[in-house]
Amino acid sequence: MKISRTARRLGLAAVAVLVASFTMVVVNQAGPASAHGSVTNPPSRNYGCYERWGSDHLNPTMAQTDPMCWQAWQANPNTMWNWNGLYRENVGGNHQAAVPNGQLCSGGRTQGGLYASLDAVGAWTAKPMPNNFTLTLTDGARHGADYMLIYITKQGFDPTTQPLTWNSLDLVLRTGSYPTTGLYEAQVNAGNRTGRHVVYTIWQAAHLDQPYYLCSDVIFGGGGNPPTTPPPTTPPPTTAPPTTAPPTTPPPAGNGACTATFRKTNEWSGGFGAEVTVRAGNAAISGWTVAWNWPNGQSITNSWNATVTSNGSSVTASNVAYNGSLSANATTSFGFNASWNGTNSTPTLTCTAR
Repeated sequence: MKISRTARRLGLAAVAVLVASFTMVVVNQAGPASAHGSVTNPPSRNYGCYERWGSDHLNPTMAQTDPMCWQAWQANPNTMWNWNGLYRENVGGNHQAAVPNGQLCSGGRTQGGLYASLDAVGAWTAKPMPNNFTLTLTDGARHGADYMLIYITKQGFDPTTQPLTWNSLDLVLRTGSYPTTGLYEAQVNAGNRTGRHVVYTIWQAAHLDQPYYLCSDVIFGGGGNPPTTPPPTTPPPTTAPPTTAPPTTPPPAGNGACTATFRKTNEWSGGFGAEVTVRAGNAAISGWTVAWNWPNGQSITNSWNATVTSNGSSVTASNVAYNGSLSANATTSFGFNASWNGTNSTPTLTCTAR
């Protein structure tokens, strides 16, 4: 049977439409949605996981070097592909009523639990930040903002072992409105917090009643005494005015003791995360070095908030520029991920101050 030329043309046109439609579907699935937004500095948990692993999310080394991101990618890759869509609707400003304790990072398991893995408790990769910093929210859809609420966890709260709750947060800033520029910045003061914290941002978009709930993991260097620490009984040796004694001047000989304590934050097959807290003695110090030996073949894979070197089983960790100077009895911390074989034992630490 012969087919007319017109029929053939119509059939080919239909095939072309189908092929074009299929191609559009494939392209639209190749990356994250272009609308909406998230906190990009310090990065929200899902934006950070997308930024670090979006082009290599099947790499098994993520399980050892970035285990919290690994569990999130394994739970649902769309959590990261849609890093800019973590919002609820029609909350009416009643954020604490809409988002239960333990579910703050997922926005109360919004959108059918798409972001539930972000509530997992553990040592999420944290970005070192100064105590006065600029928070940046990137809004690809240019929704504008009625306001941002910026919270930070209380000193002493440990996000590596405790679920995030409203009572664990302090509201440190409520901003005004922002025009639809697509980039919203806020100057944040973390006070004298030190160590690991969560910055929790609520972005109330202006185009609808559409709030976004965003967790960012940070490490503050600090150096001042926490509010609950009593003042030292004797003044620190570096009491001269800054014009005559720069802050990096070491204390006199005989002062400047420090101690270091080790705490394992999580563990998985073949790897673990840990945090070391450094505390100055009864006099101020201008720097510190922590050293230990691994007894059973452990090996550090990555670290933060310290310069870490290893030579076989021997490890040394020294302060970085922003967390070396500690006043009397003040603390700071650094962390790392490591691999292990056999028995994952706790090392004995020594701390040397400068």
